[in-house]
Amino acid sequence: MNSQKNQMGLNRRQVAWRIAQEISEGSYVNLGIGSPELVANYIPEGREIIFHSENGILGMGPAPRPGEENGNLINAGKKPVTLLEGGSYFHHTDSFAMIRGGHIDICVLGAYQVAQNGDLANWATLDTSKPPGVGGAMDLSVGAKKIFVMMDHLTKDNEPKLMKTCSYPETGFGVVKTVFTDLAVIDIFDSKFIVREMVETLSFTQLQSKTGAQLTLSDNFKTLTPPNLD
Repeated sequence: MNSQKNQMGLNRRQVAWRIAQEISEGSYVNLGIGSPELVANYIPEGREIIFHSENGILGMGPAPRPGEENGNLINAGKKPVTLLEGGSYFHHTDSFAMIRGGHIDICVLGAYQVAQNGDLANWATLDTSKPPGVGGAMDLSVGAKKIFVMMDHLTKDNEPKLMKTCSYPETGFGVVKTVFTDLAVIDIFDSKFIVREMVETLSFTQLQSKTGAQLTLSDNFKTLTPPNLD
């Protein structure tokens, strides 16, 4: 995120922290490659969350401390991870059987676009110079019980990523439950974007101007106030 966004909204660690607070005790959770991997570092102390990686890990812990990395223990994004007591690793076909069998409670994914009806576009843009990479996202988008999206509210060119309809190829249709951006927490219900939380540096009118579809303010709206995580 650039400095302008940091002044107005949350940095990625703060967004990851906010998502971590949303995950309930005992949930089985898959974290997508990239920024969603940070979520594992901010689970509240004492809350048991079982993290899954589609390359064949169940029971991942936070990222290892510098110098304690194990090159044989990595997640789907090829980053070193830790394994909690009772954790296990296994063949990726068994891992995908867990996903396709509906055994993952929550999956946190990045996205290029999310539509107001919950459609997700996160595997390809219209830029043919960059090869697309779907990975396990299509399986996860339909196999996980809930899909949380972690993304910037705007593109690098300040274009909206929350849309009436996706202009990029869809990964899943009507699958997104909640979007966590650097500016707001937005639930999707009845094909509407419902703003549950928003940073105090922004007005609702300003947030609307940065969104490509109509927003509705939740009856339970509150200010989004994360800890300082520079």
